[in-house]
Amino acid sequence: MGLNDSVASALAVPQPVAHLHYASLLVWGTRIGFVTLAASFAVYLFGWLPPHVPLEKLPGLWSLPVDRYLQLTATPTGLGWLALAHKGDVANLLGIAVLAACSLPPLLAMIPLYLRQRDRVFGALCAIEVAVIVFAASGVLTAGH
Repeated sequence: MGLNDSVASALAVPQPVAHLHYASLLVWGTRIGFVTLAASFAVYLFGWLPPHVPLEKLPGLWSLPVDRYLQLTATPTGLGWLALAHKGDVANLLGIAVLAACSLPPLLAMIPLYLRQRDRVFGALCAIEVAVIVFAASGVLTAGH
């Protein structure tokens, strides 16, 4: 038995079904997020969708304070970017949003699984984590805007 075989056998510890289910959903979420990110970048790169802020205006806008930039470009804050997701430069945020939220489906799937196993503590922890992620993403706790 070589070194690689002994390492592989040491790492081949049986995993609980909940962990495997969570990992499987998380892998799919990250794959979808990566494909969305790559596709939206290609859309922007090749100019298949018009940008919200024209490329030639960006150098003059980059040095501005964010308040002024938002005002001059009519760019919404918070989840308002979703209304501009059809614009090439804003579409990139779709992939970022998918990657940021890819842990939500696995966490939501774990809640009923843990409750069926009568593991209320882990079910509650998953629910609390979902609530914290949704609350953080809501933009309620923004500073400086």
